[in-house]
Amino acid sequence: MTEQGEGRIDASRNGNVPKSDGVPIDAWPQSGSGLLTFASAFRVQWRQWWPYYAMMAPGLIFFVVWHYVPIWEAKMAFEQVRIIPPNIWVGLKNFQTLFASPIFYQVLANTLIISAMKIVFVFPVPIMVALLLNEIRSGKLRGAIQSAIYLPHFLSWVVIAAVFIALLSPTDGAVNQIAQAMGFEPVNYMTNTGTIRWVLVVSEIWRSAGWDSLLYLAAIFAIDPQLYDAAEMDGANRWQKIWYVTIPGIVPTIATLFILNMGMFLSADLNQVINMQNAVNASTIDILDTYVYRLGLSTGEYALATAAGLFKAVIGMVLILVSHTVSKRLTGKGVW
Repeated sequence: MTEQGEGRIDASRNGNVPKSDGVPIDAWPQSGSGLLTFASAFRVQWRQWWPYYAMMAPGLIFFVVWHYVPIWEAKMAFEQVRIIPPNIWVGLKNFQTLFASPIFYQVLANTLIISAMKIVFVFPVPIMVALLLNEIRSGKLRGAIQSAIYLPHFLSWVVIAAVFIALLSPTDGAVNQIAQAMGFEPVNYMTNTGTIRWVLVVSEIWRSAGWDSLLYLAAIFAIDPQLYDAAEMDGANRWQKIWYVTIPGIVPTIATLFILNMGMFLSADLNQVINMQNAVNASTIDILDTYVYRLGLSTGEYALATAAGLFKAVIGMVLILVSHTVSKRLTGKGVW
């Protein structure tokens, strides 16, 4: 008999019934006894974990109502919508109409460019912010910096767009006034087709870099401190400890968040673009989300809007599967 088995017998002789989080193990259905049914297993689990299930309920209801129920209505992409139901099944006709439109390819190109710029220039910033915050030894200073960089996350894109429009104004904006003081000509960044995409990138960094760094900070704090002690005993300086201990320690988190970001690759942030879009820069930052918004709510082309949205969702799923496969082969880590 194993030591574990002997320990359980001794506990029973002493009258101490082993428990698991308050529920006696003897109360659990025993396999092979014929009593292990789904209902009884669920009843035991519910009695043990019901507070956690109750806390999960609002989130589950939200996802069911807003993310799973609408999946059924995706069939509208294959139908001709009529005011009086039922709709008429037209197969792939809506997709053929969508792919024959030159506007679709223009918004797709804009979406790919803006999304690629955000992946390249926005995604690494929270990692660097987390690494820098981890190197600050003063707790008060680190807390003050964290509070300052987290604040923009709680602002709506309406407010952020107003702030950037004021800062980048060609007449009295702070950026152009500083540029003029240095001898440069003022630039209307919000209407210039060569700069508006960079305004989207910079405003996205300002809003999300601090908040997104929280996940990487949590991953850094979970690294075993003995690894830093061992590296210090081997003579590693601070940069070497970052390179050989910290960064490898957060690679799984980086890989997971990168895969999730790839799933949202074609979602270039509808709220941000709508609030910074105007008649002059629309051709440069008109993306799939704004295209779907116009088709669905402005022109009433619900079937075409659904087809465009479904196209974006399918591409996102493919990108997740591809990036997950690549990540598993390169790092051994993925999202499942």
